[in-house]
Amino acid sequence: MKNEEQGPTEAEIEAWQREDFFLPADEATPETHPSLYNISAGLMMFTGVVRPLEPQLPDYVTIPMVHASAELVVQVSKWNVLWEAGQFRRRFFSGDDLPEPIAKIAELGDINTILVPHTRSRYFEYAPLLHLLPKATLDRFGLPLLRRGQWPFLADHSDADRFLPADFEQRLAKAWAWSVWPNINSGSPMQAFSGDDPIRVLSHNLNYWIPPVTKVIQDTLGQFPEVDEGKTVGPVPLEDGSFLPGAVTGNPRQGGSVWTGREEAVEMVAATVEAADATGHLRDILDAVRSHRVEDDFSNRWSYAREDFERKLYRKRSKVQVRFVELTDTIPVQGPESDVLGKLVTSDFLALLNEKQREVVVLLSSGFRQHEIAEKLGYANHSPISKRLAQVQRKAVEFFGLDK
Repeated sequence: MKNEEQGPTEAEIEAWQREDFFLPADEATPETHPSLYNISAGLMMFTGVVRPLEPQLPDYVTIPMVHASAELVVQVSKWNVLWEAGQFRRRFFSGDDLPEPIAKIAELGDINTILVPHTRSRYFEYAPLLHLLPKATLDRFGLPLLRRGQWPFLADHSDADRFLPADFEQRLAKAWAWSVWPNINSGSPMQAFSGDDPIRVLSHNLNYWIPPVTKVIQDTLGQFPEVDEGKTVGPVPLEDGSFLPGAVTGNPRQGGSVWTGREEAVEMVAATVEAADATGHLRDILDAVRSHRVEDDFSNRWSYAREDFERKLYRKRSKVQVRFVELTDTIPVQGPESDVLGKLVTSDFLALLNEKQREVVVLLSSGFRQHEIAEKLGYANHSPISKRLAQVQRKAVEFFGLDK
């Protein structure tokens, strides 16, 4: 029998942590899952806040918190809960009283940072994205079903990192890309593009999506009512009698649910894509990629995007007339959009040729005869040059859709 005076065993502690971290499958209803929650600074004894007139978007900074002291845990919670203060949150603390990891950040000046534990999985950095994914998506990519998320990070009561798969970040990247793809490329499935397609790569880049989802969270919380602490909006006085420029005083906002349930999460994913235009120039990136598509961007699978690309490509080729001539006094000028005049072929066609074939085309265009080209390239006679010209001509016939 267990001695009543003894503390809990490691197995009991782990069981409690698992229960606190994981959500039973039968509780993950569409009405309640996924969800993200916020706690007001007012609940942590802050009766007033400083609000920047032009708040900076926060950066997530990882600090070591394994076996962290109680002091560090408390100060991290206080630092983060003051998210409304943005880049001015360090002014709520005395540098002499802050634990070393936070003190070093405070010494950097008025910068907006959210502190999270440094972990193998990077769960706390990417938690807002994970807590936007419905159960079906989590199951599809082998991700765990977790209880309600908390933003910003306050404390790790469950030692979360040890319960997550070793490839958690990779699985989350695939799951997030799967979820966000219809919002950035609704006409064609992701499988229609190669693994190197720039938009597909971007959809998997979790670091790219953290700023916009953070903006959406803060914009949502910014609409919450304030806690009535009797504070009036006004200038922020400093110890030297001056006022803090670019900031005003105010009451902390109430906390609550940022989103709850699948329907609200879907809306938040769409809002994140919209916000990415402001935080990461998403629309400009998409327009640039779509305007400069190459065949390697596509997989072998048919899609509207591939069909549109091929239609435009063949229309462009059909306007090009190709004649094989030798110009004795013309020196070709090559640039990003230039043609090699000796063959009247575009730079796109030259890209299909290997190095030796391109050398032959350029030299022939520059006025060299076949035997002269053979001599320059180190051949005993012009027979290899004739063979390469035949290869070039066959590729031109295929590339430009000419009659053989």
